[in-house]
Amino acid sequence: MVSCTSCGVTAESPLGWTTDVTERGAQHLCDRCSRDNLRSIEGRLDPAYW
Repeated sequence: MVSCTSCGVTAESPLGWTTDVTERGAQHLCDRCSRDNLRSIEGRLDPAYW
């Protein structure tokens, strides 16, 4: 099971999810949170600003 770092939703197979590896480990965003924060993700903004 994988859970979304932003909203907490869980999924067994995270197809379409975004994965980012940081110093805190792998972080996953569900497809909805990925779409909602696409500009911030592409701009490499710190998630604290989302």
